[in-house]
Amino acid sequence: MAGMTDLLSIGDFSRMTFLTVKALRHYHDVGLLEPARIDPHTGYRSYRPEQVAPARLIRRLRDLDLPVDDVRSVLAAPDEETRNRVIVDHLERMSRQLQQTQDTVDSLRRMLSAEEPVPVVHREEPAATVLAIRGAVTGDDVVGWWLEAFSELHRVLRTSGVARTGPDGAVFPTEFFTDGEAELVAFVPVEVVPALPGRVERLELPAVRCAVATYDGPMVDLDGAYTAVGRHVTERALAGDGPVVERYLPNGDPEDLLDHVTEVCWPLR
Repeated sequence: MAGMTDLLSIGDFSRMTFLTVKALRHYHDVGLLEPARIDPHTGYRSYRPEQVAPARLIRRLRDLDLPVDDVRSVLAAPDEETRNRVIVDHLERMSRQLQQTQDTVDSLRRMLSAEEPVPVVHREEPAATVLAIRGAVTGDDVVGWWLEAFSELHRVLRTSGVARTGPDGAVFPTEFFTDGEAELVAFVPVEVVPALPGRVERLELPAVRCAVATYDGPMVDLDGAYTAVGRHVTERALAGDGPVVERYLPNGDPEDLLDHVTEVCWPLR
């Protein structure tokens, strides 16, 4: 057991770890770093020299915004592999957030420059038989749901040998934009309907007349195409009832879900 002379004052411990006294008290309160001794009369905190390394680790993890519960998991990890897995998972989340931030910064720069007008055309979409997957989706979950749905639909096409009659598409009701959640439909038009596994179903899409804006660029700027086509139809009093349909035209490999041009199809009266 460490003797009194082995203990570090909170001032020395603070200087050795770059943690303020306020931070050390907070980490004690949340159960991350308990002092080796608290004087019962003065409340003065003292620490053991071997607590310096965990304290420095805590500071670095908190500098990376690792949640307190995850820091606690790192400190309590039974082995190095478990500890590293928690840290790596957080670093990957941070990398995604940094990429999203960079994408938003780039988008703002483009908005501050002169934006090229997005052309809008009118088109008659015929009725179509489609293989579809429906799901209640929120704005936060839409990308993951979209990727899973189209991966599943493409797998059905490959295994059944059924030919498609048009590009992938998705139906976005107005509630998805106004409420942040709605039932979305991912679909692939087909010639014939094969045996349908799992949640894949047959749907009949009605014929519709629509205004179409075509967009080829980062997903973060897709709202620019919606703005262009929405302005076009409202200025002309042509906006009709019904959902917006996105269609995805492959730039190359149709199996590469992320490499596509998006058509935003707004219903007309």
